[in-house]
Amino acid sequence: MKTVQLKKHKHKDWEYLSKKIDLKEPLVLVLGNRYMLEDDTLYDQIRQKFPNGHLVFGSTSGDITADIVDDESITITAIEFEKTSFDIKTSNVLHSDLDSFKTGSDLVSQFSKDNLKLIFVISEGSFINGSQLTKGMNAATSGELLITGGLCGDAARFEKTVASYNENPKAGEIVAIGFYGDTFEASFSIHGGWTPFGPERIVTKSKSNELFELDNQPALDLYKKYLGDKSKELPGAALLYPLNVKSHDEKQSFVRTILNIDEEKNTMILAGDIPENSKVQLMMTNVDNIANASERAARQALEFRKNKPQLALLVSCIGRKLVLDQRVEEEIEEVVDVVGHDTVICGFYSYGEIAPFHGENNCQLHNQTMTITLISE
Repeated sequence: MKTVQLKKHKHKDWEYLSKKIDLKEPLVLVLGNRYMLEDDTLYDQIRQKFPNGHLVFGSTSGDITADIVDDESITITAIEFEKTSFDIKTSNVLHSDLDSFKTGSDLVSQFSKDNLKLIFVISEGSFINGSQLTKGMNAATSGELLITGGLCGDAARFEKTVASYNENPKAGEIVAIGFYGDTFEASFSIHGGWTPFGPERIVTKSKSNELFELDNQPALDLYKKYLGDKSKELPGAALLYPLNVKSHDEKQSFVRTILNIDEEKNTMILAGDIPENSKVQLMMTNVDNIANASERAARQALEFRKNKPQLALLVSCIGRKLVLDQRVEEEIEEVVDVVGHDTVICGFYSYGEIAPFHGENNCQLHNQTMTITLISE
């Protein structure tokens, strides 16, 4: 595996973060600031640098390399595989009646399953139902294939996200990359580092990812009561206080970020489904807990590997980034220290992370986690 990394800051030229080498038909991951990705000249700029490359774009809430997390930049990670082949499929939820389950199922069904080892997903993140998307993808694989990735971001603006394959980035796009090969090895792990607090409440009324009532009381009113003065900063403040959800359908509890609020309906819109009769608690965290969780995720991802990872794909959550603030690089440093400084680091801050729970096969939508996918060939 050969890799090249470049970075471009606003109003500046491209700079190489690694040695400049020629690559044959590389997979080129272009991750970064949504406004910069919407520059009509960007695609041609990158195509000139990688004339035979397979260009995959995704907007982020911060792009990640081993050394820095940036908001106002674009990072390119170009990968030439020696023993691995890959295939790329796309779908657009603007053209599918917003049926996220069917979108996920149809997208994964396009891949040949012969020797398919991993699908990495870079999905639109502003209006997709990530829970239904992952359920649809699982349905197409019978839960027997590792699927990881994340929902694109748009800093903390939540206006729109963009993604694409071999064309200018656009809204509604989902890109899935399938990796094939006898020697290809992928491992993963996720950890959060958030702690539940306060009483458990029962979800007495919800629909899909919209939460109406907790304990037969308006959910938004209760949430504001807990937040106190911070409720004036909603919906942004909600990223710091997600919900821990225990559902009868899942063996493990999961975290749901509150993406928006509807004052007229007195409801909260979450990043994924929140089933009725599930139990929820508020959660909180601090910088140390987040950094420790990233270290644990890295160690767990390494645990059962046969070979040393060559590439680490990191997808962390915008909520974690807001908590870390000026210390945001700390969770990346924890991962680098574990996987090794010669492992190429590529990733982004997202509106939702895609991976199975540790020890399980079916992928899920997570919030507020560090999700690590380690790759070698």
